[in-house]
Amino acid sequence: MQEFICLQSQERVFEEAEEILSELLGIALCGKQQQRISEYYGEKLEESETSYQDCSLEAPQVALSTSDESVYITTDGSMVYTREDGWKEMKVGRIYSESARAPLQEDRTEITDSLYVCTFGNNKDFLRKFEPYTEPYKHKVFIADGAKWIWNWVDEFYGNSVQIPDFYHAVEKLGAYATLRYKDAGERQQWIERQKQLLKADGVESIIEDFKKTPVKTEEEGKVLQDVLRYYESNRKRMQYGSFIKKGYLIGSGAIESAHRNVIQQRLKLSGQRWSVDGAQRIANLRAYRKSNRWESVIQQIKKAA
Repeated sequence: MQEFICLQSQERVFEEAEEILSELLGIALCGKQQQRISEYYGEKLEESETSYQDCSLEAPQVALSTSDESVYITTDGSMVYTREDGWKEMKVGRIYSESARAPLQEDRTEITDSLYVCTFGNNKDFLRKFEPYTEPYKHKVFIADGAKWIWNWVDEFYGNSVQIPDFYHAVEKLGAYATLRYKDAGERQQWIERQKQLLKADGVESIIEDFKKTPVKTEEEGKVLQDVLRYYESNRKRMQYGSFIKKGYLIGSGAIESAHRNVIQQRLKLSGQRWSVDGAQRIANLRAYRKSNRWESVIQQIKKAA
């Protein structure tokens, strides 16, 4: 019964879970009680994570076809509304292997197996929780946006890894500048397409040099251009997209954006939801374990409490 409650509560609002329990099993158990039960086990999952952090247990790993297979490690944040702090960022990490990418169309794949980690904590809290999951793999490929704390962490601990700033984020930077620079939509689009082709031909240095020589027409345009230039200069060694494509690497962070939608937003951002910080974290834990195919860990927690 408790497993059923946790399973329903990580998927739908507690009141709806109450209705399902009544209709399917004829059991009257109010949504508040289901909330207490599911959050209790979500808290137990959070406590169990310390076993990975103090190395008393090894964190689970994604399945690999070979020991040197590429493993993608991605992270990003999205906002969840809480009663105490208003909108608060929940960081999510996702890990998946190259062999977990199943082709759907010529330019589209589906990831069939992933590990997810979620936390409301700050950067250090998140990395403390995430690192036991990222450590074991021989060939790591990091994909992220331009957040400095992410790349500082990767440089310090995984300096020999493959590091790829999200291609589409880099293009968005160009778009922000092009909107000010080119008033004609057709001219603007042509310019963006040229830059995209340069990026995919390892031409980031050419783009940077061109930016340095470009005169600006307004103060606003100058500020945006400098923002783009700083981003490109700080990531220039990582932005070798042509080489990455030739080696078969992904260059976009769509997988982590999908993780935020599927793991976090589809449950924590439903209409009318008003979470406490602790409550949201606990349900996010249940959902992350469910999406990571680790539900057996929830069942073990329930058996321990029996």
